[in-house]
Amino acid sequence: MRIGIPRALLYYYYYPVWVTMFKELGFEIVISDDTNKKMIDEGIKVTVQEICVPIKIFNSHVLDLIKNGVDYIFIPRMVSIKKYETFCPKFLGLPDMAKVIFKDYGDRILSPKILNKNENITNFSSYKGITSKLGIAPSKMKGALRAADREFEKYRSLSQKGFTLDEILNGKTSDEPFKNTSPDAVNIGVLGYVYNIYDSFISMDIISKFRSLGANIVTFDMLSEKDIYKHMEHLKKQLFWTFSNKLLGAGLYFLNEDRFDGIVHITAFGCGPDSYIGKMMELDSEKKHKPFLTIRVDEHTGDSHLVTRVEAFTDMLKRRKMPQFGRVSV
Repeated sequence: MRIGIPRALLYYYYYPVWVTMFKELGFEIVISDDTNKKMIDEGIKVTVQEICVPIKIFNSHVLDLIKNGVDYIFIPRMVSIKKYETFCPKFLGLPDMAKVIFKDYGDRILSPKILNKNENITNFSSYKGITSKLGIAPSKMKGALRAADREFEKYRSLSQKGFTLDEILNGKTSDEPFKNTSPDAVNIGVLGYVYNIYDSFISMDIISKFRSLGANIVTFDMLSEKDIYKHMEHLKKQLFWTFSNKLLGAGLYFLNEDRFDGIVHITAFGCGPDSYIGKMMELDSEKKHKPFLTIRVDEHTGDSHLVTRVEAFTDMLKRRKMPQFGRVSV
């Protein structure tokens, strides 16, 4: 039996859990192809125009799996992984949306309800429903989830050492993470959901672009939960959405740590939660006199436009570190 997993949205955070789980259960796993222009164009055709770009991309990956003839498509209902927080409503309704758009596959969508107390989502209760649907013995599913738990812990450990998702996926973790130690090196905190940063088509491989210019990059997934939430303790009220809080906490961490020379926020056009994060970071960055750049992407964003902005921002950060300029306000 072939299980399809869309290479989109939280695949970029939870792939060790889901891939390991299905492998341990003995299923053949089919991951949709890398995002490309043709896929996006096809995804747009089946998606309402007003919705955010990541959802359009997600639909394009589901279409790719359908063309691949998989037996089931895995689309979890992400509800909550932290008390008093939830996921964006689009994640909550993702399986329902897919069943409406892809009617012929409606009964072949596996949609476990992920409701947990922390980000490690390997509790059996979340997958009990698909266990019976796939005819899997509960004991076997529990064993598969224990293996998935170990893989997720390894993944998070490597992330927090400074490795990117691509490096982990491709096994490029035997050496130390990339670090430019030259005097003119700059440290940049990059804010953005994993599916915006690590989908190389949407982000246009922005991490590699910054690194090629001599910049050291830190993303929110490279930080610990403690560091992220510590910097939000002063807020009277946090955001409702878990991954938005992760981004906001990481942004405040980048803002308050002197080693970071600037912050870049990669946001997809049409993202509601990001409109809060972007504005809050913009105002706080101005108070702290720390350069802040917003890069808003959509299905039409061009590579040359991004390269120009990345180069200009990096050059500006380097000039600010020069003795003759000092750390001037911007």
